[in-house]
Amino acid sequence: MFRWLALLLLLMLPQLAAADVPTLSISLGESEDPDAWFTGLKILAGLTVLALAPSILVMMTSFTRILIVFAFLRQALGTQQSPPTQILVGLSLFMTIFIMMPVWDKIDAEALTPYLNEELKQEAALDKAIAPLRDFMLRQTREDDLILFINAANMEKPALATDTPMHVLIPSFVISELRTAFEIGFLIYIPFVVLDLVVASVLMSMGMMMLPPVMISLPLKIILFVLVDGWHLITASLLQSFH
Repeated sequence: MFRWLALLLLLMLPQLAAADVPTLSISLGESEDPDAWFTGLKILAGLTVLALAPSILVMMTSFTRILIVFAFLRQALGTQQSPPTQILVGLSLFMTIFIMMPVWDKIDAEALTPYLNEELKQEAALDKAIAPLRDFMLRQTREDDLILFINAANMEKPALATDTPMHVLIPSFVISELRTAFEIGFLIYIPFVVLDLVVASVLMSMGMMMLPPVMISLPLKIILFVLVDGWHLITASLLQSFH
């Protein structure tokens, strides 16, 4: 139900933006009860976190690796802005949803649903919600990167990997994802660089030095990528890299 309401709100945003909507304001009001002030501050803190949630989730999911690999692919092909950035970001987003769906399902079953049914308190639900996400990030994080931030934080190495604090795990996960994405990007570049070198050498040997090699190599790279079903291979490799 909440997911459908969120989708409906998203679809209505353009109409709401164009409509004459009255100004909304948030005020803590006057109260002598400290608990009321504390609750109001918690609401403000929650709204602040929600504003940063997209950036936080992007850095804690598979989105970073997928988007960087697609960017390397476009650069290697030399097609400039084709596919457009919006297409690559959209494809990366939906692939992220596909890859992270088991994690979301686990969070929903173990944390969100019990919390909405008032079977768990807020703190317990938050701990249970973080656990599946922490397990996913730990599987993708290199031990060297984890040790780097543990040492930088001047803390003892946790007895169990699952005891790693999130402020240590998240940057470790991000630099591990960057390394993996660059490794995949390097492998993507190799065949296209070889093709560029072959075309440039052939043109030089034929004395056609005034003809830009990219005019010949670009269509060859595109047809080669299509013939080997490149999008299928890249997508399959990305999906396999998260298992």
